[in-house]
Amino acid sequence: MKRDERRQQIVDLLVESGVVDLEELAMRFAVSKMTIHRDLDELEAAGLLRKVRGGATIEAGMQFESDFRLRERQGSEGKERMALEALELVEPGMTVMVNDGSMAAVLGKMLSRKKPLTVITNNASILEVLKFEKGIDLIALGGMYSSKFNGYFGVLTEQNLTSLRADIAFLSSPAVSGNQVFHMDADVIRVKKAMLNTAVKSCLLVNHTRFDRVALHVLASLDDFDWVITDQVPEPNVQQQLVDAGIQLTIARPLENT
Repeated sequence: MKRDERRQQIVDLLVESGVVDLEELAMRFAVSKMTIHRDLDELEAAGLLRKVRGGATIEAGMQFESDFRLRERQGSEGKERMALEALELVEPGMTVMVNDGSMAAVLGKMLSRKKPLTVITNNASILEVLKFEKGIDLIALGGMYSSKFNGYFGVLTEQNLTSLRADIAFLSSPAVSGNQVFHMDADVIRVKKAMLNTAVKSCLLVNHTRFDRVALHVLASLDDFDWVITDQVPEPNVQQQLVDAGIQLTIARPLENT
């Protein structure tokens, strides 16, 4: 098996299970552990994974979030349910702001169902799918493109946001602990904060597995959001923390059978 093919299979395994074991990979591909180490080093340098003792993971860490190309392949059913729940908050004629991220990209692709709308976003996936959509006034937040997050960030993005206002902003996060919302990237968090400050109302979209986690930077408190939507009921200790903080959590409804 060629090196690139082996590395692609390692990535596929990570998307499926979230974590891989070094020894198991060496046995699976009939190569040495040193060869697998080199594979993981290269994939880590590309931002696709995070090496841990005895293997690697794509689960978010204090300063790590996996590449957008991997995240968009994970948890599609849960993302769709959260997006549909969030879509109920949108009414025709609104100005809607949507941040970067694979969860937000799923919502962005649904927004044409509520047109006419004005949509403000730095999410490249949303820009691509809505750019020819009639009934959507699309405002692209320019800036420095990040392939890792598939969006635009930096000074230009932040400056653009100072002159804009939205009826509602939809933000996502890789980590929530207690009453605080986190992100590991400084450029990303500055744009998210600017969006939060720019909107009249705001909604946080967060996968249930991202509760009880922290990252390097604090984005906001949960009570800074008007709605918090997740895909499943979180662990009992997390539920109790949310109750104690007075946070109303919305669990996305199951998809209707068609």
